[in-house]
Amino acid sequence: MFVTTVELVDFRNYDHVVLDFAPGVNLLTGPNGHGKTNLVEAVAYLATLTSHRVATDAPLVRQGAERAVVRARVVAALDDARTLTLELEINPGTANRARLNGAPQPRPRSLLGALRVVAFTPDDLAIVKGDPSERRDAIDVVVVQRWPRLAGVKADYDRVLRQRNALLKSACQARRLSTEAAATLDVWDVQLATLGADLMTARARTIADLRPHLADAYATIAPANNAATARYSPRQESLRDCLQQDAPAIDDVVALLADALVERRQDEVRRGLSLVGPHRDEIELGVGDLPARGYASHGEAWSLALSWRLAAFELLRAEAIEPVLILDDVFAELDATRRDRLAGSVAGAEQTLITAAVPDDVPSSLRGRRFVVHAGTVRQDDEP
Repeated sequence: MFVTTVELVDFRNYDHVVLDFAPGVNLLTGPNGHGKTNLVEAVAYLATLTSHRVATDAPLVRQGAERAVVRARVVAALDDARTLTLELEINPGTANRARLNGAPQPRPRSLLGALRVVAFTPDDLAIVKGDPSERRDAIDVVVVQRWPRLAGVKADYDRVLRQRNALLKSACQARRLSTEAAATLDVWDVQLATLGADLMTARARTIADLRPHLADAYATIAPANNAATARYSPRQESLRDCLQQDAPAIDDVVALLADALVERRQDEVRRGLSLVGPHRDEIELGVGDLPARGYASHGEAWSLALSWRLAAFELLRAEAIEPVLILDDVFAELDATRRDRLAGSVAGAEQTLITAAVPDDVPSSLRGRRFVVHAGTVRQDDEP
């Protein structure tokens, strides 16, 4: 899979720009703050409907504009000329609109799966050193790209969680759970257990499938002779044991999650929030025999975060659809050894989009189409 044309209208600092990407390496160079990352962010946003830089859509729209449009033409593969045209209209404060080959779609989620992207950015250090929410977000990006229907499951889970938390907060403030509130909470518990088990099972399966790719990527990237590990770790021991089995049954996960909700109900009422579910889970990353968070050096953390993204890339490409690989200002953060090892790892990607402020930061082995970005303008420049 690769992108041939990207068009942005009123996206970030671009009023209108069209880029013609090629298979293989596409290198975008230019001073920091001039719009390199905005271009690759648009491609990733079209694939995942999320931005790694902001939590809301408003910053994606150029100042003074009412909406932004991201449009891309996607080719299935080097040996498969079938194409799709994806379009997303970003409307802060109201619903975004999506089109597929010019046809309006019922919801933006309809685009998920049409373009697969794995993006590595300097912010990904938070996967290793940040809060558990960073790791949950990182695994959920992979889960949704493998099974797009999980985007709807996650959205429904988040909705139930908000409503359940509102009820628990009200009960906490009243210092009692009324009979009527308890009955309503029972309803939310059933939905939270059903939706949560679906998400947790998908996460556990994805972690298990990622694990060997993570170990291989880390062994390739990191100079040290340590192994990288990953484990899905719900807070409840019964759920942790179940989900670490080879093929956990979703019905078992539903039952265990429901039991945990019953067990923690009084604590939840007393604290006014939901204490059980996938929104509380951890993904434990390790280097050697130690947990990465708190023990990994800066270099080890960088290598592990990069290995996580490369593992996701290898997992997705193993499932017959090659993703676009984005390396956003990555090489400046790596020493010479890691740069060369990363270049060797991604050399065979069907398409790679690379941003760099200094072209010499990118190893010479990664040659391809080159673009120069300056003050919101882009020109193609394939001269070495």
